[in-house]
Amino acid sequence: MIQKSIGILADQIRGVSYKKKNLHDTLDENSVILLRANNIINGKLDFTDVLYVDKSVISDTQYLKYGDILISASSGSKKVIGKAASFHSQCKCTFGAFCKVIRPHKDVREFLRIYFQSSAYRRQISHLALGANINNIRNEHIDSLQLEIPNETARKQIVNKIDLLQKILTKKQQILSDLDELIKARFVEMFGDPINNSKNWKLINIKKCCVDILGGGTPSKSHPEFFTGSVPWVTPKDMKENVITDSKDHITYEAISNSSAKLIPSNSVLMVIRSGILKHTLPVAINKNEVTINQDMKAFVPTSEISPIFLENYFIAISPDILSKVRSVTADNINFKSFQKRKIILPPISLQNEFANFVQQVDKSKFENIVYLNKTLSMKILGQLGDVFRD
Repeated sequence: MIQKSIGILADQIRGVSYKKKNLHDTLDENSVILLRANNIINGKLDFTDVLYVDKSVISDTQYLKYGDILISASSGSKKVIGKAASFHSQCKCTFGAFCKVIRPHKDVREFLRIYFQSSAYRRQISHLALGANINNIRNEHIDSLQLEIPNETARKQIVNKIDLLQKILTKKQQILSDLDELIKARFVEMFGDPINNSKNWKLINIKKCCVDILGGGTPSKSHPEFFTGSVPWVTPKDMKENVITDSKDHITYEAISNSSAKLIPSNSVLMVIRSGILKHTLPVAINKNEVTINQDMKAFVPTSEISPIFLENYFIAISPDILSKVRSVTADNINFKSFQKRKIILPPISLQNEFANFVQQVDKSKFENIVYLNKTLSMKILGQLGDVFRD
């Protein structure tokens, strides 16, 4: 294999500089989609939050071409610097000044697509950013990146193998998404439209369906010993896709007693109220173990008339309505006083438990797929990338 630098294998294109007056409210004959760093998510391009910029500020070379690699070139966060995604769309797009495009030569285009998703690339970029204490990737940083280039036949074999694993990974991820949709469909089948109460269930005030609604708090940073305990301290960042991930911080019982934090009993329903809210879904999850939470969250401790699994999925089902009606002036916040005034449906507990059993069975299938994704496919992909691209 021959070692070459990116400067020999690709060209670099700078992003579009524009002013507010150059933006359009909608896509029209005089505008084009503009992508930014926030559109690079998990190695792929996301088109749900784009801008439309006037064509007059775009040069010919700044239109994205098939196989271009868009990277975040300027950011206040070291984690964001260098994140990359390949462009494979047929729509006409450009990109902003805080990004740059790597335009590979055709014979190595697919191979470089794989390289810019490798840990070797991330390590080299992170090292440059850390060593130079920079928040901007300059042309010379990218041009200086070195990698070994196999012959054409070997390159095709590597790309095909990685792509096959990625396709399997995507299919498994789709299965997880389908299982989530299955739960939602079963909820509507059993309980009807929860917003309009299409099955005319008894209504009950949110406060009355809970033994308690607990707020959170943050222990004083002036007491570092407070963060050496065994109680998980859950924040909005620890809730992803309606699952509580492993909390980075664990606090002491003394910290809880010395702050506004509360000890949350297991099988409570945790909901993000004040921050970290997604655009269409309100983050909500059940804690399986005793935890505490920060001030950006609320915990709903249901009565014996309410199944925690039913309440969790009820909140998920009505989250678009919640976000549209009780969002406060600050876009990421929920007005909790307005929220508490809501009434929720109260089907018989036996029916709730039947639904809960269904969810638990589906969750077993989800768990099996997640284990396969994390331990088998992801490790295979990382292993292949690690074998090909070494520092």
